[in-house]
Amino acid sequence: MPLDKTAKIYVAGHGGLIGSALLRELASRGHTNIITRTRKELDLTDYEAVKAFFEAEKPAYVILAAAKVGGIVANKTHPGDFILDNLKIQTNVIENAWKNGCQKFLFLGSSCIYPKEAQQPITEDALLTGPLEPTNDAYAVAKISGIMLGQCLRRQYGWDFISGQPTNLYGLEDNFHPEHAHVIPGMMTRMDEAKRNGDAEFKVWGTGKPMREFLYADDCARALVTMLESYSDLPILNVGTGQDITIRELAETMKEVVGFEGELVFDTTRPDGMFRKVLDISRLKALGFTPQVQLRDGLTRMYTHYTQNRDTVRRV
Repeated sequence: MPLDKTAKIYVAGHGGLIGSALLRELASRGHTNIITRTRKELDLTDYEAVKAFFEAEKPAYVILAAAKVGGIVANKTHPGDFILDNLKIQTNVIENAWKNGCQKFLFLGSSCIYPKEAQQPITEDALLTGPLEPTNDAYAVAKISGIMLGQCLRRQYGWDFISGQPTNLYGLEDNFHPEHAHVIPGMMTRMDEAKRNGDAEFKVWGTGKPMREFLYADDCARALVTMLESYSDLPILNVGTGQDITIRELAETMKEVVGFEGELVFDTTRPDGMFRKVLDISRLKALGFTPQVQLRDGLTRMYTHYTQNRDTVRRV
């Protein structure tokens, strides 16, 4: 059934990278009743607060884009925090949305839910077929639990729960912490500093050999809203580009975008993580989605935004 664009749609995590892109995409498609809450206004790890919110607002549609996220270092250092906080957020929001008449629920998973040794490109059927990548297994297990919770409610009660699994995202509202961020914003922050300091070299974490797929946040938002409007089935859907590059190639492209003139040096004492991770997006393409923003263009937009807002970008 087509979505009622005047009905309440709650975007949890609207201030983050993908949440802010979702707000732009929903507004561009004519949704006029979008509701949000900041973390100070609504702590999603607090069951009673979440319960009271859903009982009062009763949104028709919910997109859960809120999560505790971070890069390899953050996941490896704080696995207990990642699994505990994400389990709380997911359970609280999913349960209370279901109990309060939510008509359709879109859950954002992650490409890290797939086994470390999954066949590439990774299809949705690879879920739960092998051991996870140990550097982010806590986050992955939490996401898998959220998927299973929603799918079980769908199987038992016929609830319209769907889930998309985004690949590595980047964009304007990213977290630019030099240590805890994902690879693109973390590398961009540190390389920009190296450029301004006039450093002769820049250390890239790891060997540079692993391959990664990157999707611009606004492209991801287009894919997710397309799912919300035109997909309703039990299977999860991959959300990505279907193409990957090495970390070395990413660093070389970043060097050109940032304008860093020194040498790239690869710090092999840092973990590489999963060697290759690229998604098969055949099912998503069948809905009519194709990515629009190429990596170099996306990095250029992102770096321009960063240089204009160094003092105010998010660093957590």
